[in-house]
Parts: sequence; structure tokens; C-alpha cells
Amino acid sequence: MIPLGPIRIGAVAPIAPGVLSAIGKHPMDQPLWLGTEGFEGNSQADPRHGGPEKAVHHYDAGHYPSWRADLGDLPQLAPGGFGENLSSLGLTESGVAVGDRFRLGAALIEVSQARQPCWKLNIRFGIPDMARRVQDSARTGWYYRVIEPGMVAPGDGLVLADRCAPDWTLDRLWRVLYRDRLNRAELAAMAELAVLSEGWRALARRRLDNMAVEDWTARLKGQRGG
Repeated sequence: MIPLGPIRIGAVAPIAPGVLSAIGKHPMDQPLWLGTEGFEGNSQADPRHGGPEKAVHHYDAGHYPSWRADLGDLPQLAPGGFGENLSSLGLTESGVAVGDRFRLGAALIEVSQARQPCWKLNIRFGIPDMARRVQDSARTGWYYRVIEPGMVAPGDGLVLADRCAPDWTLDRLWRVLYRDRLNRAELAAMAELAVLSEGWRALARRRLDNMAVEDWTARLKGQRGG
């Protein structure tokens, strides 16, 4: 079993004038229902940050010392700082693959994609290019879809149940998305990866069709990026 920190959930709240987010998460000390849209009581200000393919966000707590080495001892650089619902030590993007299934309490969850950081991280951390830094670092975290809903209690850990595409680690996806961005063979394989979220499969298909990389400006800089 992989031990987890507290389950964290959050409500939509202002993080800057005119900007709403549910990135601020607080730990829970009671059992929570985990359904196909996520944990009971958890919200998203932007529907693109939620839904069945992004029901649960997981971040490796082991990344925080690296961030503190990069950025200093910011108060946000502690578990929960990236708006994650789950955190653990030792489970990283280099070892986690799309389609990995885990038992979590009475629920069964499956890795659907990595996180694509957005401009609200810039506000959260007070660093104008924080979203870009997260993207470039490969320390992005990942999302789960919920295969079987169920109750999750404090102290429940992750138990690996199945791996259907172990070669498709999140690090490999990161290389396709952000480094070797027009590799036809990798994009074609990514587009056919059934356990990958449909949004990312569609992205791979668009790159193959256009042989061009999508513009990231709005996602990384948003309304504050000009």
C-alpha cells in the first residue's frame, strides 16, 4: 500500500480581483464519498479543470523540496499547494503510467492524464511564469478517473490493482507534448491509447493533421498575460 496524506477538498473562492479558483484545498478528517466527478464537497471554478477525466488530482509531495530549492521557502510550497486532492511520497511521473488502476478505500481509480498547468498558478504563487515553470519541470502531477465510486476514509492508501499501458508513463507523455512535439510515431501511438483522456488523444490527432503545435499562451498566461 502507498500511504497518502490527508484528502484535500476546496470550494470556489476569489484568488485575485475578478479571478475565481478552487485551488485552495483543506485537509479532511472524515470519510468522503468519491464519485465520478470527484470527492464530495470538492469544486472547480472552471469546468475544464474538472469532470470525469479529472475527478481527482494527485501530486507527489516529494516535489516540494525541489520547488523550495528553486523558489525559496514560499508558504504555498507544502502539500496542497498545487491544489491536489491526494499527495504521497515516492509515486512520481516517471513511474506512474496512463491506465494504472489503484484501489483507494472502496473506490477504484485510474490514471487518465497528466496535469497541464494553467495561468492561475501564476497568481497562486505570485510568480508570473509559474505555470510555465511547472510545465518545463515535468513536476505536473496527474489526474484520475473514477472506475468504481466508493467511500474513502482517512488513512486509506493506494493499492495498485492493474497496469494496462506501463510503457506510457507520464514522463513519456510529457516528452511528446513539450519536447519531441512533432514525433509522428509517438503522436500516432498517443492518439490510439484508449486509456488516455479523449482530450489528449484529440490533441495528438490535431498535431498529426496539422504538423503544428498548439498555442499555449492562453493556458499559461491567461487574461493576465497580455
